[in-house]
Amino acid sequence: MTDPHTVTTLAEPLIQIGMSLPEIKWPYLVSLTRLSLALALGLLIGLERERRGKEAGLRTFSLIALLGAMGGTLGDNYAYLILFLTGILTVFLNVQRLRTNDSSELTTSAAMLITCVAGILCGKGHTATPASIIVIVTALLAWKDRLTGFSLGLTENEMRSALLLAILAIVIYPALPTGSIGPWNLIEPRGAWVTVILIAGIGFVNYVLWKMYGTRGIVMAGFLGGLVNSSVTVSELASRAKDNQRDTVSAAYRGILLATAAMIIRNGALLLILAPSAALTATIPFALMLLINAGWFFFDANARQKATGDSSQPVDLPLPFALGAALKYGLLFLILHIAGVIAQQSMGEGGFYAVSLIGGVVSSASAVAAAASLLTGGSIPAHVASTGAVIASLASVLINLPLVLRAHNRALTFRLTIAMMSISVVGIMGAFLAKPLLSFVMAEFPVLLQFN
Repeated sequence: MTDPHTVTTLAEPLIQIGMSLPEIKWPYLVSLTRLSLALALGLLIGLERERRGKEAGLRTFSLIALLGAMGGTLGDNYAYLILFLTGILTVFLNVQRLRTNDSSELTTSAAMLITCVAGILCGKGHTATPASIIVIVTALLAWKDRLTGFSLGLTENEMRSALLLAILAIVIYPALPTGSIGPWNLIEPRGAWVTVILIAGIGFVNYVLWKMYGTRGIVMAGFLGGLVNSSVTVSELASRAKDNQRDTVSAAYRGILLATAAMIIRNGALLLILAPSAALTATIPFALMLLINAGWFFFDANARQKATGDSSQPVDLPLPFALGAALKYGLLFLILHIAGVIAQQSMGEGGFYAVSLIGGVVSSASAVAAAASLLTGGSIPAHVASTGAVIASLASVLINLPLVLRAHNRALTFRLTIAMMSISVVGIMGAFLAKPLLSFVMAEFPVLLQFN
């Protein structure tokens, strides 16, 4: 017969290493919420694996997520134990797979381990982190065919461009000094390098969209790029139209118009958020510019629909981006930034307009934000801030004209010159008419004064 004292003595080491069940009463709703989140995430990724016909499917991933959540709730030792057991399960899955088939389930095994870790995070009370991880992993698993096809089609030059972009953003940018440096603190290395990264990034995204969606990708990249930097986007789209093919040239034309419209919308939204009183005065010129822009865009779309015998031809894609062009644009940004700071310090209201003009050439969003900041600080009145925002936007429109020359296409250059000039003219007219029209409206409708 076994001595009870001996049993107790044998159990003591297990208690000392912390593997005994914690005597803790968890709140019911908190525990239920954590387990439910883990179960939902396991069902999500398991559903994708089940649809693919994998051996580890809906039930397996749900149980792994629940196990991880229980381990995270019980403590670190149990979490490590459950993660170790999940690793053994993945080994067993691959051994069985190799016995019955020629291939292993490495992707599913990695997904099982990630699901277990996400469950542990849920058990510890995390919500956004495990949910984001599982959604990303599920997306990667669901887009297997598209990602595989895209990666197999990559050339050596495309891979080199991707690595170069990563070096620009991840290696060089963090090494640059923060803030202003040099004489009179006129140089901002990181600000100039952000422009280089922006040019390279927009070019790369434009290339990927073009490769995946054809000429439709140019139009998509036009609007998205215009929200970031319309001048860089216009320069990039113009360079894509060098092949002089009808589809490419028309897509570049519409993409440039969309980039211009996105810039105007972004600047108007910034002014409305940061300085509503100035946005009220700028509404008329911005609205007129958008109206003319939309007219040119839909006119081209209708003309294409009425065209006959317009067969698409294969497009010869150039490289994602040119490092030399990106570096030149970054140097130009740095020079204009220094000139803008000097002008603002040496002149008054005229200096502000000069800075707005220069800022519109480099980054109209920065110029609009600066105008709103000066208005909020009481340095300039509302109508001056509004005029500065309009000047910056007009400068951003007009700077597109020399950038379009990169296309080396007379027809595209002529059409965009007409479009940009007409947009600029109505913007200038709106800027001159905005103040008297606003005064007339305020006189007729005094109730609107509370918004000014």
